[in-house]
Amino acid sequence: MTKSSSGKGGGGKDGRSTPMTGKAASRVQSAGDKNPSGKTGASGFGPQAQSAAAKNGGKK
Repeated sequence: MTKSSSGKGGGGKDGRSTPMTGKAASRVQSAGDKNPSGKTGASGFGPQAQSAAAKNGGKK
């Protein structure tokens, strides 16, 4: 079974990736805060997203 892609998000097999932006990191953090027991909240990805956005200069 293959996984479908929405055309957004991280790295693919072709080596291209979309850098984390401050706006995207904020959405991730918010999703984790709204549902701490969900996948995003439980994984602790929110702080990682914030860190990645800061390293990318917080570009929008």
